[in-house]
Amino acid sequence: MSAAAVRAFVDGVAFWSPRLPGWDVASAVLAGAIAPPGEEARRPAPALLPAAERRRAPDTVALAVEVASRACAAAVAAPAGLASVFATTHGDLAITDYLCATLLDAPLHTSPTRFHNSVHNAAAGYWCIATGCHAPYTTISAAEHSFGAGLLEALTQVAAQSRPVLFVAYDVAASGPLSTLVSSSGLLATALVLSPQRGGATVAEMGWSTASRSPLRASDALPQNVAYVAGNAMVACLPLFEALAGRPGPVTLAAGRRLALQFEIR
Repeated sequence: MSAAAVRAFVDGVAFWSPRLPGWDVASAVLAGAIAPPGEEARRPAPALLPAAERRRAPDTVALAVEVASRACAAAVAAPAGLASVFATTHGDLAITDYLCATLLDAPLHTSPTRFHNSVHNAAAGYWCIATGCHAPYTTISAAEHSFGAGLLEALTQVAAQSRPVLFVAYDVAASGPLSTLVSSSGLLATALVLSPQRGGATVAEMGWSTASRSPLRASDALPQNVAYVAGNAMVACLPLFEALAGRPGPVTLAAGRRLALQFEIR
């Protein structure tokens, strides 16, 4: 860890995948205390959204809003006052596939609702409207480095502005012809409430710094057993959440082709 490391504190953690449907289960599994559940959980229906929106919400929105809500609850943080960073590698590929197919075959039948949900900041928009949040938000995509790049943005805001920031990262399965070009399967969403100071809800302290490295792939530092979220484009998050689950120590994440994020988790 560089002498120039900056400190941040984790005040709330949320994790959701069909095999690890919540941080209580995920932390125990990632720490090696229990085996993952045998059956997959159904997609969450975030209570924060009105009933009609819950029914229409695509997977990306449902997952992002659910983990964001859980992280804020764990941090005892008011969502309306939190700046936020949302990261997704591909956005909602199912909707993108639908739009491409519809524009090819019957463009006049394009669903306005699906078009509305196709934009990259859809999940962040739903979150801000549902919580009444007027704090700034950022949405990021950086191909396979999206988790690291998004986390770097969130941590930089915490350090530069000395205020808590909500970080949400999520990806869903690719479908249709796009699935032959981009790799992602299943559902995965995570969220962290990051703070510049230790508080009553703090669960971990992280010292972090950046370093220039030889070309990195996001998968270089993955744990050996990633069966719980295998194939999802956001799988690069696992080393950090494994450390937060009770295996503290150094963690390196790719935040770009030649940029690494280095952590010491306590």
